Amino acid sequence: MTMESIQLRPVSPVRPVAPYLGGKRNLAKRIAAEVASIPHSIYAEPFVGMGGVFLRRTLAPRSEVINDYGREVATFFRVLQRHYVAFMEMIKFQLTTRAEFERLAATDPDTLTDLERAARFLYLQRTAFGGKVSGRNFGVSPSTPARFDVTKLGPMLEDLHTRLAGVVIECLPYGEFLARYDRPETLFYLDPPYFGCEGDYGKAMFSRDDFERLAEQLESVQGRFIMSLNDRPAVRRIFSAFQIEAVDTSYSIARDTSARGRVGEVLIKGGRGVA
Repeated sequence: MTMESIQLRPVSPVRPVAPYLGGKRNLAKRIAAEVASIPHSIYAEPFVGMGGVFLRRTLAPRSEVINDYGREVATFFRVLQRHYVAFMEMIKFQLTTRAEFERLAATDPDTLTDLERAARFLYLQRTAFGGKVSGRNFGVSPSTPARFDVTKLGPMLEDLHTRLAGVVIECLPYGEFLARYDRPETLFYLDPPYFGCEGDYGKAMFSRDDFERLAEQLESVQGRFIMSLNDRPAVRRIFSAFQIEAVDTSYSIARDTSARGRVGEVLIKGGRGVA
């Protein structure tokens, strides 16, 4: 299989419907171009989040698989893909209020139906400060409109529903996902938690030791991969077996205020893949 034998179909880019910690808005165009330049007939993302790169691509193979071990993310995409009308009916009268934010934040998602769970997740992601996933705070600014406006959100959700047609949605640990979808013709794009921010996505989701385990697994993949991470000496050491390219981006939110603004990030590439 060669580049000439693989045909990527054009797809319309879609704007993510909610912010998400670690989103790739500033690097998405660059990463999408890198993805399109690599021969692949399967595109697979083990850490999809809100789809910052997945949704902004303009070319795609026939087979696409997205995954997030966070059940809220996977449930949201699955519900929007398969129960779009019922989901829209559920959220159509929702308003942006601090009381509703605090009520939903305090609600155990395991007590909800999948529809309720997906609606809760979208509401919290739209109204929380900085797209935080855990430890959310109500994000409101006197100078901007309400963040949960169904009249504006409706068309975005319809576009996302259409884009998800034919996409496989998984909720697996990254290692199991990589093993299940690894083929010579697979291209993985990986966006794991940033080094030093492993706990920002919830307890037991990803640990510091997972970087070592991830590097070991990537050394044996049959396909190809592109991974984005923050540029740290430890990151360069752990993934030294692969091609590492420095890029610049910016963070709008950081635990350390000195980390805001222009920062270093790396694109890590490797694998065997098709010739």
